[in-house]
Amino acid sequence: MTSITHHSAGRESARESIKGTSEIIFYRFIRIRTAEMKPYTCYLFDADGTLIDTAELIFQSFRYSCKKFGPIDIPRSRVIEHIGLPLRTQAELYLGPMNDNEYAAFSSEHMCHQLQISPEYLRVFDGVTDVLSALKSCGAQLAVVTSRRRDSLNKYLHTCGLQEYFDICITPEDTVRHKPDPDPALLAMQRLSATARETIFIGDAEFDILCGKQAGIDTAYIIQQHNSPQRLKTQPTYLLHSLHELLTNN
Repeated sequence: MTSITHHSAGRESARESIKGTSEIIFYRFIRIRTAEMKPYTCYLFDADGTLIDTAELIFQSFRYSCKKFGPIDIPRSRVIEHIGLPLRTQAELYLGPMNDNEYAAFSSEHMCHQLQISPEYLRVFDGVTDVLSALKSCGAQLAVVTSRRRDSLNKYLHTCGLQEYFDICITPEDTVRHKPDPDPALLAMQRLSATARETIFIGDAEFDILCGKQAGIDTAYIIQQHNSPQRLKTQPTYLLHSLHELLTNN
């Protein structure tokens, strides 16, 4: 794995979590300069936790829904751990198997509540707009590959001013199999006529790295306040402390 060093003070806490002996033992990587990152022409981005900070929004939504349909008091750590999975998969992890009617009732209530509270919690991560704009200006193709359903994804991208940067969006409605299976990444490459060699998948969760790796493409794990690379079981190609590091060779 390649570790990319970033010097922004805003990422001090995240950087501290991977410093020292534990980093070397867990990853067994060689640190190289950011300048050695390979350039790409096709960038696949996860949405939640990568472009848009929705961790607290997702937790508050499941906290509400699990109390209503459980009733259970779901721990925040458990919800954060599963960010990146499709909504039904998460719901059944916490509440048990559901038939289609039960899931429809859950999904409707859950998403209605999430959309209602989203103005309070929704925000774009620092620097995201600048990075996407710079990549587009270099002629790169950009896609969102997410487990979030299309209706709320479109709303959140529009609210955050990000929709204009993406050539396509791949959501659970587009594939039978979802992250961590490779199908969403493979479909994105097919629709963009991109090769595996020129494509990279950027995400904040194990499911993103697995999806990209199984699709045969390079991956970048973005370190945020809600995650930790020490929990990864799948080795990404790169560790990023900021999306700005994607601009090194562009």
